Order: sequence, then structure tokens, then C-alpha cells
Amino acid sequence: MNRSIRTAEAAKISKPTAPRREDPLYVRSIEKVFRVLSAFGAEHPTLSLAQVAVRADMDKSAAQRFTHTLERLGYLQKDPETKRFALTPRSLDLGYHFIRASALADRAMPYLLELSRTTEESVSLTVLDGAEVVYIVRFTSRHMVSSNVIVGTRLPAYCTAPGIAMLSRLPMQDARAILASTERQAYTPSTTCDMDDLVAKLEITAARGFAMAVEEIFKGDVSLAAAITGVRGCPVGAISLSVSNLRMAPDQAERTLGPLVMATAQALSLHVLPQPGVPSEP
Repeated sequence: MNRSIRTAEAAKISKPTAPRREDPLYVRSIEKVFRVLSAFGAEHPTLSLAQVAVRADMDKSAAQRFTHTLERLGYLQKDPETKRFALTPRSLDLGYHFIRASALADRAMPYLLELSRTTEESVSLTVLDGAEVVYIVRFTSRHMVSSNVIVGTRLPAYCTAPGIAMLSRLPMQDARAILASTERQAYTPSTTCDMDDLVAKLEITAARGFAMAVEEIFKGDVSLAAAITGVRGCPVGAISLSVSNLRMAPDQAERTLGPLVMATAQALSLHVLPQPGVPSEP
């Protein structure tokens, strides 16, 4: 596994952020539960009790209590011989309930299917979560040999087409704050990391209507994306499409696929329900 893919896999592990100490309603034991579950990932499919303690940042006694409870609830399983823990299929429940409850995912499905059928390329629905994009629906292309991006994958917003597409629809000061909050590293020689270059990319994307990323995080990948907007033009998600540069040169993809992605996102934007926490139009 090369460095860029390994780093992208590590980005999937997102530990909860603790609030300020004075929050009287915060239940720290629940935070610890999610720290234990988040300790597992592609690079750590199984863990010993000691490893759980280290990765979840707790002492071994606490790790033992939490792993035992999660095992009893069916979210972890322990190998009787090696004594190593692993996630069970039940750990997918929260993600499943999110997707089933998401009005955006439900409404986007026919648009994604049509774009996939028309282009025969991989298409996805993503949302912005802090400085990362999260894939919540994905249809892969029959032309794709392998993929490191599945539902639930988290990738940095600054070097992905859907991330740039959504950031371009935010006020510039908000977009800059998000970009400044993340460690911008080069996954490939083509990754854009410089703040001024990223701001220029946001301006180009806002004017053009869709974003484009060429080999910014995966070699050989050409990705295009357009933001789905809700109330007052706020980005609530993004439609993205990926194609191998062996099948289509970047300039051809920009010319032929970019407008299709943008048109799909615009059509879906007309049917997006108001999102929780977003004020309605006066």
C-alpha cells in the first residue's frame, strides 16, 4: 500500500473532539466508547487490550471495562485464542441509520443513478464534516479495477473535488478558516497545499460551477464535483464523479463531464429539503 492510500485510510479514523471542561451535560463515558470504536480501522483491524488502551488514550483497566461492555452489546468480538478484539457488523448500525434517515441521500439516489448510467463512471454523494468530506452514497464504475473509497470514507476537503466544491459556496472567510484548521500535506506531487493557491482554486470553482482535482490524492484519478445547495445557497452536500486518466484526459473530462456533474447538482438543489439548524427563507 503506497503512502497516499495509507494516509487516506488513516483519515477515516476520526476521534471525537472533547468539549470545554465546563460543559455540565457532557457524558465523558460516551466519549470513551466512541474512542474505543474509533481505534479500529483499515490499518488496525484487530487490537489487543493494551493496544486499545493506547489508541483510545485510556488506562488498561478502563479499556478492559469498555471492551467487555462493547463485546456484550455485540459491537466487538474477541478471538478466544489470540484475545484480540475486532469490530462486528453491528458497528455498521449507526451509519446505516444515518443513511436511512438522510433526506438528502434519499432524494439524491435517482440523480446519482442517472449520472452513473449516463457516464458509466463512479459517482458519489458527499457531505462536509469540519475539514473533511464524508462519502455517504457511492456507485462504482464497471471500469474501476479497485477502489479505496467506500461509503463512510473520510478524506481531506482541501485536496478533493467535492471538498473544494462545497468550500467554494461558503463565505470566503469561513472557507479559509476550515482550510487553516487542517494539516495540509502533499499526498501526491499534484496536491495543492498552499493557502493562496487553494483560495484561487475556490474562486475558479465558484465562477465555473464545479471543482476539479487531478491526482491530488490518488494517482491516476480525475475527479469532478459540484455543490448541492439548500437554503440561501448554503452547501449541503456535493455530487462527484471520478474517472481514470487512462480512460479520459483531464481536459476532456473537464469539457464533457464537468457540465453533467454541475447540472445534476443544480437539479438536485431544487429539491433539497431545509437542513436541521439552517434558517428558512423569510
